[in-house]
Amino acid sequence: MARIAGQPETATPSTGVNAPERIRTLKRRRTIWPDDIDVIFEKDPAARSIVEVLTYQGLHAILLHRLAHALYVRRVPFLPRLISQFARFITAGIEIHPGAQIGKRFFIDHGAGVVIGETTSIGDNVMLYHQVTLGATGWWKHRESANVKRHPTIEDNVTIGVGASILGPITIGHDSKIGAMALVLESLPPHSVVMAQPAKMQIGRGATKSAKELASQWDDDAPDYAI
Repeated sequence: MARIAGQPETATPSTGVNAPERIRTLKRRRTIWPDDIDVIFEKDPAARSIVEVLTYQGLHAILLHRLAHALYVRRVPFLPRLISQFARFITAGIEIHPGAQIGKRFFIDHGAGVVIGETTSIGDNVMLYHQVTLGATGWWKHRESANVKRHPTIEDNVTIGVGASILGPITIGHDSKIGAMALVLESLPPHSVVMAQPAKMQIGRGATKSAKELASQWDDDAPDYAI
């Protein structure tokens, strides 16, 4: 499971303004485009032109989701789900349930393999990388109450790294950062930084254990690798 790496320093510089507040005052010039497009220019240095941005799978996913969600809240049958499945097909597996609530300036970078569950709530200015899951902890827990909150709440200004999984009806506080491959199962306060354990070399120069020591832990001969 992921661990909290630390909280941001609260020291106040000579100007009397906290560092995060200073950073927020250094706003870039907005483009002429709507928020769902403008945020891509803000957060992706590789975005060079509007023509390039219009090819982004993450943009296709959020635009189709906003349409599906508008129909979903009006209780239009079947069509919202059809739109979400079509979006998944054309976006390399970005699956957003029509019921998910997503705020302004939402951005999925390198969009592929993202799952966002039905009762997920996402605030403004949230960024995800590929392979992120905002899911539940088990369908059997809510078998008799489909409308119960099962998925996470992500507050404003949160960044979630590649492969991270945030599961259950928990809350990720605003201005938090979730590191790559982190598994988050508990609520986090604002300004949290969470990271997964990095990989450790097991066989090779500088390894913490020799191949012979590792082989002794396995019943059969040591395999090429272990999962």
